[in-house]
Amino acid sequence: MMSAEHILFVSSVLLLISLLAANRAFRYGIPTLLLFLAVGMLAGSEGIGGIYFDSPVLAQFIGVVSLNFILFSGGLDTRWKAIQPVMWQGVVLSTAGVFVTAFSLGLFIYWLTNLSLIESLLLGSIVSSTDAAAVFSILRGKNLRLRGRLRPLLELESGSNDPMAYVLTISFLSLLVNQDQSAGRQVLLFLQQMALGALAGYLSGRYGRLLINKMQLGFEGLYPALTVALMLLVFSLTSIAGGNGFLAIYITAVMLANAELIHKNTIIKVFDGLAWIMQIVLFLTLGLLVFPSHIVPVLGIGILIALFQIIVSRPIGVFLSLLPFRMPLREIGFTSWVGLRGAVPIVFATYPLIAGIDKSDLIFNIVFAISVVSVLLQGTTIPFAARLFGVTENEAQSGPQNLSDIFDEETKTCMKEFVIPTGSTASGKKLLELNFPENALIAMIKRDGTYLIPGGNTTVKEGDIVVVIATNQEGLEQATASLSL
Repeated sequence: MMSAEHILFVSSVLLLISLLAANRAFRYGIPTLLLFLAVGMLAGSEGIGGIYFDSPVLAQFIGVVSLNFILFSGGLDTRWKAIQPVMWQGVVLSTAGVFVTAFSLGLFIYWLTNLSLIESLLLGSIVSSTDAAAVFSILRGKNLRLRGRLRPLLELESGSNDPMAYVLTISFLSLLVNQDQSAGRQVLLFLQQMALGALAGYLSGRYGRLLINKMQLGFEGLYPALTVALMLLVFSLTSIAGGNGFLAIYITAVMLANAELIHKNTIIKVFDGLAWIMQIVLFLTLGLLVFPSHIVPVLGIGILIALFQIIVSRPIGVFLSLLPFRMPLREIGFTSWVGLRGAVPIVFATYPLIAGIDKSDLIFNIVFAISVVSVLLQGTTIPFAARLFGVTENEAQSGPQNLSDIFDEETKTCMKEFVIPTGSTASGKKLLELNFPENALIAMIKRDGTYLIPGGNTTVKEGDIVVVIATNQEGLEQATASLSL
């Protein structure tokens, strides 16, 4: 039994290695989540770390908690104005699209393998939804400028289609465990899960806002903690009541994101950091759980299933879902390609393991192989696919000519646009090194025709056009001095 100190030491080392590897991987276009998974595998019982971890129950618990934070953070980043025009497309993709993908893939698996029809449909259901963590991190990390409303559609779909896959997974698993159950009962279970989940999400979003705004906590840092408590409460109560907790917390987060909320920016930033930590922990855990020697025998089958899903079942589901909305074929094609499978299917694959059904190990290992192939193949080629399908914006059309055009008149009263001149002492420094006043910040940078949302580690360069926003004129003057202008 390892002591608490040893567990913390190993955990911190794995986290540090993951972050260092991710920093390198991002520069070469490798999906960071795949690196987290690889670090977990290397640290596992068959890797150089030799850490033995074989607890599907604990892995599932970590996965469920992590998905709470990932989905909630994704919901907090969702703006109603962005998703409203694609709301129905997203809903259809998240329900009918997942259903068609699951069944078409399940039939292919039944034809390809010796699994029974129900087992094949269970496997198809487990990998039928796109992974929110993978989609959010890759789309935002690569800073793709997509035409029209493709980005909100893809993020809405990935954030809301896990509930459908979860219900299908539980339904087919129930049919395997209790073979006397009727299909009609499973339909009622599906309707109950979705209806209660949607209702709980709406009510918690509406009254959660009042709770957060009415609470007199005294410290700004306590409001993210209150939001975490609300999120976990909504998920657990909805699940206990027989509803879909994942759907409930996503709707809750979207409603909170589009409401007047005290300390909203703090809450969003805290959840963004927590979501990244949870993504790393989740992929490390799943990497530890898997035995690579068990993956090798099913790797060929996993690759075939993954390719069929990428080339056939996912495009069929997307095409049938979006055809009534008369979307251009190139946008439908790109949407089909951004169907990444990641941690969520692997978490769902722990349910058959815990239930102890026959061939549960086989199903888990195949799902793991499918997820790795999907992230590796699709995750690394999304920018190429965007250019191939012609869904990227031209540089000249990607934004306004002047950065100040982005902001409204009220904001402009304390805003100024600067050009970093040649020889400025600020050039080459990171924002956190500029000794910027507390009442001012750099809101945006235009560099070589590209718009950047800067962070503390963003480096200022000669020729950058920066927009500084301050609370008063004195803040602008101090910011000018910090930029050596």
